[in-house]
Amino acid sequence: MLKVSFNLRVHLDFFRLQSVHVRPLCFLSVNTRGQASENQHHWLQKPLVSKRYNLPYRYQKNRQLIHCFIANPAFIVCVCNTIFTERWRSTLFNCVSNIITNSNLLRPFNTTCGGYHRLFSNFGKHYLTCQCCKIKYTSSCGKMEKSTKKRKHEGDKDKTSQPKKQKITETIKSSQKTTPNEKTSLAKKPTPSKELSPTNKQKKDSDKADDDFRSKIVSRRTSVFKSVMEFKFNKKRVRVLSMAKDSPDDCNGLVYWMSRDQRVQDNWAFLYTQRLALKMEVPLHVCFCLVPKFLEATIRQFSFMLKGLQEVEEECRDLNIPFHLLVGYARDVLPQFVSENKIGGVVTDFSPLRVPMAWVEDVKNQLPKDVPFSQVDAHNLVPCWEASPKLEYGARTIRNKIHNQLSQYLTEFPPVIKHTYRVKDMPERVDWKAAEDRLEVDRSVLLPEWCTPGTNGGLNMLESFLKERLKYFATERNIPNKNALSNLSPWIHFGNISVQRSVLMVKEYRSKYKDSVEGYIEEAVIRRELADNFCYHNKNYDSIEGAYDWAKESLKLHWDDKREYIYTRPQLELYETHDDLWNAAQHQMVTEGKMHGFLRMYWAKKILEWTPNPEIALKEAIYLNDKYQLDGRDPNGYVGCMWSICGIHDRGWKERPVFGKIRYMNYKGCTRKFDVPAFVKANSHGATCSNYL
Repeated sequence: MLKVSFNLRVHLDFFRLQSVHVRPLCFLSVNTRGQASENQHHWLQKPLVSKRYNLPYRYQKNRQLIHCFIANPAFIVCVCNTIFTERWRSTLFNCVSNIITNSNLLRPFNTTCGGYHRLFSNFGKHYLTCQCCKIKYTSSCGKMEKSTKKRKHEGDKDKTSQPKKQKITETIKSSQKTTPNEKTSLAKKPTPSKELSPTNKQKKDSDKADDDFRSKIVSRRTSVFKSVMEFKFNKKRVRVLSMAKDSPDDCNGLVYWMSRDQRVQDNWAFLYTQRLALKMEVPLHVCFCLVPKFLEATIRQFSFMLKGLQEVEEECRDLNIPFHLLVGYARDVLPQFVSENKIGGVVTDFSPLRVPMAWVEDVKNQLPKDVPFSQVDAHNLVPCWEASPKLEYGARTIRNKIHNQLSQYLTEFPPVIKHTYRVKDMPERVDWKAAEDRLEVDRSVLLPEWCTPGTNGGLNMLESFLKERLKYFATERNIPNKNALSNLSPWIHFGNISVQRSVLMVKEYRSKYKDSVEGYIEEAVIRRELADNFCYHNKNYDSIEGAYDWAKESLKLHWDDKREYIYTRPQLELYETHDDLWNAAQHQMVTEGKMHGFLRMYWAKKILEWTPNPEIALKEAIYLNDKYQLDGRDPNGYVGCMWSICGIHDRGWKERPVFGKIRYMNYKGCTRKFDVPAFVKANSHGATCSNYL
């Protein structure tokens, strides 16, 4: 029995190495990042491992060394109970595993520990098992492979020359069923948090696009389910809208009518349609109906959407799935496509808003009577119609209803796979420029540079949130000058990424940032699905008539109260008020397409204070939000305006002029919360960039 001890300030138990040969063959010294210490005068021609193995900060004080005795690697590693969390036990286990696997990089050396022999390269097949983490690794070290690809080691600035004919052993590869904890330990060390403008921040994110992060997500899908056919699909996500239940026998395919959720992977509606198509052994089509105008959306929002759909088209083609862009209203173009192509069924996604629900109703009435029509809630974790059958009063009334059902819905996604049954002729690629030219929208509000549309851009932002900002989310998310927000709302609004995927990835950090993880779940799941609940069950979700009775009575009582300032829509739009903080927030929204969440509340409440009455205030707030915000025309946006102006999901407060019993916010309160002058300076008219984070 050999022992591997770790020379840290805190006392640790030992890793125990069981080996057939108990005589140690060499002495290794590595730092807490799993790399050779630069001040050691021995043996390594390369850094010891190909990735950093990050230990918690408290274990890295003074860059103390980990000393280990290593024996012949025909052994089993058993991780004993230590003060490490399960994640860091896995980290150290991987570090030791790579030490063994890469041990043929050693040269003979002398040390006071005694003379040791160079490790033999042909060790044969060995197995490593971490019993605490229940991870099994298998590697064949007996076979050497010549590689023409240079191994890159992060943090290795000294590129030591290698012997031309040097043999390198194959590194240990984890099996497909690697646990999330073990995978997290392989992530690169996050850089210190810095305050960046959206433009600079997104450029940084796109420049460092980490293929490992995407590969990790892909492996998570395929490690459990090879396709949706092996997955037990929860049929509570689906509701049938038509009278027809079964497809015609002579149909030539199925259609997924994509609308709210504009992505291929991590999309329950897409997965459900492919599951049906594979069972029926027919081709699968994806259709998107592009309307020339949608509420107050400008070219900013349409550009973001169209660029994301271009990614969808390319990904669909790679999977043998034709993508069709149908220009026009769904009731006019989709039933015609179904009839011409002998489609045997249509599946669409879900939105609780008035206009998309009307589109679904129109298509249902226009489709052939023998074509089944189904709807899947691919946006919410718990389907809206399952979360609650009624209008919920607030977060406290829906929270338990959602948490009690999360276990059956918060699962890993199976992958959308290359479709087996292909169409005879793949359609020509979409002319996206021509499609954009047909839009009837305001072209003066342009897409900002800080955001990259599409699923890849959303995953970049998610990755940067996990590595750089999640740790601050619990304590600093309501401080506009701090870098603590996820910034994912544009991609979530357009369905480029799934909230469920975001939650699955964020939950991996619970052991490190428990409060931040719980705070994110509260915002991304409870509050967001509460907004869907409000819009789904309250048809007046954007009107004073949709407010609670106490709020309507209070607002009516103060309807004609004298206002100190009255501003018109052009003055508000061009940030021409007396309030420099409000002007800065409006400027941020106009130029960047996104306002900090805390300031959205202050911004909307001041509109109530500076317009003739609450009805006009709500109308102006929704207009500005829908025109400039990338995530406008969304249930969260409507509920945000209704909360600020009409007291939705809130309670009555001390009565005051203009506001009545609606919660009050003022400039002085903001100065106590954050550095207002700094925010104003960064977001005032003429500033080159903002401090929105």
